[in-house]
Amino acid sequence: MPASSAHPDDPHYLLRSGWLRAAVLGANDGIVSVASLIVGVAAVGSSSDAIAIAGLAALTAGAMSMAAGEYVSVSSQSDTERADIAREREALAATPEAELEELTAIYRERGLSAETARLVAAELTAKDALGAHVRDELGLSEAHAAKPLQAAFVSAATFSAAAAVPLLAALAAPAGSIIPVVLVVTLVALAVLGALGARAGAAPLLRATLRVVFWGAFAMAVTAGVGLLFGVSV
Repeated sequence: MPASSAHPDDPHYLLRSGWLRAAVLGANDGIVSVASLIVGVAAVGSSSDAIAIAGLAALTAGAMSMAAGEYVSVSSQSDTERADIAREREALAATPEAELEELTAIYRERGLSAETARLVAAELTAKDALGAHVRDELGLSEAHAAKPLQAAFVSAATFSAAAAVPLLAALAAPAGSIIPVVLVVTLVALAVLGALGARAGAAPLLRATLRVVFWGAFAMAVTAGVGLLFGVSV
């Protein structure tokens, strides 16, 4: 059970870190990858139909790839967390006194006196020994616990929604203006994404926005350059 908050109406931003990371990663990857591919394909004079097919294929494949990748990677993290927790449970059963000393040493390193550290360790051990070691020795908490399904769903959903922006811009643009329209729409979308991510995580607004816009523009420039250099769709 999560501990009660001292300010339940204003929760810590760290509680959002799991889904926020997946959402920002998925949305940013969706905009940048699909926009870059559209710009690269359009740079070699491909038809509007070819651009639309390439963009739709990139959206579909990217969303599935994001979901699978997030699920596998976060599941691996979750497996590691469970393995460490199991080791702690075994150690507590086999050598409880050694584990108590270990917990005491952790609290002493954080600035408590030897007597206070021992008292805190003993009281926390009596209440929930495994919880104390998971939190203070392993550094795990509910806020940072790996959630594979949540990460997979959020990444796929945000990738698809964000990737639709440059794709729709390409479909709506006149045949000879696809590249500039996609570039402008994508850069605006990246700026909005950076601002929303910064606001959700209480990060500096300007720095977060510029960071997202710069790397998105860089990715599109490189992709367009590859298309022009080799004269093929990429």
